[in-house]
Amino acid sequence: MRGSRQMTGNRQVGAFGAVTHFAGILVGLHDRLFGRIERIGTVWLTGLMARLVFASVLLTYYLNSAWGKLGKGPLGFLDLDAGAYVSIFPKTMEANGYDPSALAFFPYHVIVYFGTWSELLLPIMVVAGLFTRIAALGMIVFVIVQSYVDVSGFGLDAKSVGHPFDRLPDAIIWDQRLLWIFVLAVIAIGGAGKLSLDHLLARAWRRRS
Repeated sequence: MRGSRQMTGNRQVGAFGAVTHFAGILVGLHDRLFGRIERIGTVWLTGLMARLVFASVLLTYYLNSAWGKLGKGPLGFLDLDAGAYVSIFPKTMEANGYDPSALAFFPYHVIVYFGTWSELLLPIMVVAGLFTRIAALGMIVFVIVQSYVDVSGFGLDAKSVGHPFDRLPDAIIWDQRLLWIFVLAVIAIGGAGKLSLDHLLARAWRRRS
């Protein structure tokens, strides 16, 4: 009787050992496979894919928006359209008859020019991978300011603003803009990756040094 129990116990120990060994093989394969994917992704894919997503979703959106704020002619970036002021200071412009000349140079004109130029240049820098982390951080600030103006200046309604964890994925601010910021945060934290102007400039600088 005792021998039978011992044999049963030995079988159980043997089966447990086989399962443990098999599980160890699976864990090792998992670590090697996804470790390699992580190394490749960190260097090549993460920054590139985030920039491609940004380019697909937001590049033309912001370029069209910025282009519409420029004045006429080749020097339109130095003589902005009144719409540029309305987009940032809607209530102030309304109170001044939509006349940009009625606004003080500082801070209104300075902010509008800086905002418009940023809206035009920063998206291009992000996509090209040029000073990418700085450009991505600048775009994060831009999206936050844009969202603030939409809510406080243009009176975006509660449904469009949304609420975190509300099970509805279609709000402009808490859903759409939050995802924009997440993509930009990935770029700001991880960088542009090797397929970027930043990488080429860094390699050229190292060779020069």
